[in-house]
Amino acid sequence: MDRTERFYKIEQLLISRRVVPISIFLEALGISQATFKRDLDYLRDRMNMPIEWDRNAKGYRYVTTNPNDRPSTLPGMWFSASEVHALLTMQHLLANLGNGLLSNHIAPLQTRLKALLGSADHSVEEVEKRIKLEHASRRAMPLQCFEAIATATLQRKQLRITHFNRQSGQQNTRIISPQQLLFYRDNWYVDAWCHLREGIRSFSIDAIRHTELVETPAIELSQLELKEYFEKGYGIFSGTKVAWAKLRFTPERARWVSTEQWHPEQKSRFDKEGYYCLEVPYSDDRELLMDILKHGTEVEVIAPMALRGSIRKLLESALSQYKT
Repeated sequence: MDRTERFYKIEQLLISRRVVPISIFLEALGISQATFKRDLDYLRDRMNMPIEWDRNAKGYRYVTTNPNDRPSTLPGMWFSASEVHALLTMQHLLANLGNGLLSNHIAPLQTRLKALLGSADHSVEEVEKRIKLEHASRRAMPLQCFEAIATATLQRKQLRITHFNRQSGQQNTRIISPQQLLFYRDNWYVDAWCHLREGIRSFSIDAIRHTELVETPAIELSQLELKEYFEKGYGIFSGTKVAWAKLRFTPERARWVSTEQWHPEQKSRFDKEGYYCLEVPYSDDRELLMDILKHGTEVEVIAPMALRGSIRKLLESALSQYKT
């Protein structure tokens, strides 16, 4: 019986019996008293299992505030992909947090995260050495702007911002009613009602150069309105007028793309020739164009013709730079 199996056996005995004498543990596990003591210390210290020695009953038991509560169970053999990603992301964020309101709380959190990462038969050092997280597209963001935007969003206040438009290269000032913050593709955005355009807009926070809190209450949009606007279209650029892009990927490229989710409402199928046909809704084609172009010659836009024409112009423009 390996160590992980012993942990589960210890938990099973504690759940099935009110009090478990040490002799029962040693017999069921087939180990020495010293080994059992090490396992017990690990479960208490690393797994936070509430196990205590009952002197009167001469055995070990779970400690619960409510007798009817079922004790917390052990995690699985190890973490799922999403769980280890979450733990390592939290650890990375805490390590780079610096001084702030949470400074006094960071050390205990990091200790607990390390305990969780090393909660199976793998040391935390081995986990950190063998599993890496890379953030390829993260843009530098001014901390003060983020704090002001987050404050306005939570306090439901309007905000005056100076925003840099990357497409035109110009800065403009406008007042917004922030609705929600969004972390998307390694960058932060604020979804807001723009009082200048009188409509919903999404602003990349790293492109905001200046912020000023306005005491006027923010215009409140319902979650349904936000969902209707942002989730109908494709990616970060959304809207209410939706078209459907029909894409056809080569059989080779399909080996990758067929397992990807481009949009929650996408439609897909394989045709008779083995090509992968994907349909996705979009309102603003800017992000969709970038995602199509990265597949080069292994994807064709079938419809609509306006999207097909945009791809053609971009490819012709790119080709013109290599004619000489």
